[in-house]
Amino acid sequence: MNTLIIIIQIILSCMFAFSASIKLLRTKSMVQHWNDYQYPMWFMNMTALLELARVIGVIAALWIPEILKYAATLFVVLMIGAIHAHLFRAKHKPVMAINALVMLLLCSPLRSWLYSFRLLRIKSKGWPKLSKMTT
Repeated sequence: MNTLIIIIQIILSCMFAFSASIKLLRTKSMVQHWNDYQYPMWFMNMTALLELARVIGVIAALWIPEILKYAATLFVVLMIGAIHAHLFRAKHKPVMAINALVMLLLCSPLRSWLYSFRLLRIKSKGWPKLSKMTT
């Protein structure tokens, strides 16, 4: 299972590094999309920086697994925003949101892996003891 998670991390890192770079470079197609979304151009830069933060977080999670929960959460939030932008803001055909949907689906195993990992840690350490309050 760890190998699958690492492969997903690498795929997501590559995809979002590319996505962030075309936003920061303001390629013609990306500027056209942002005009369709009716978002300001500064928001494209902010989105690109958040994508770079996710990439750094996912890569850092290879050595510090606790960071993955934050990076995966950011992935999910931004992919839901991307799907919303394609379907509702720009009113694109659903096929335009497929890339964002695939990325969202790739993020799901990361989130579920974190949840199962947390449950395994709780079971192995036992449930925390609650101390009684005394007055």
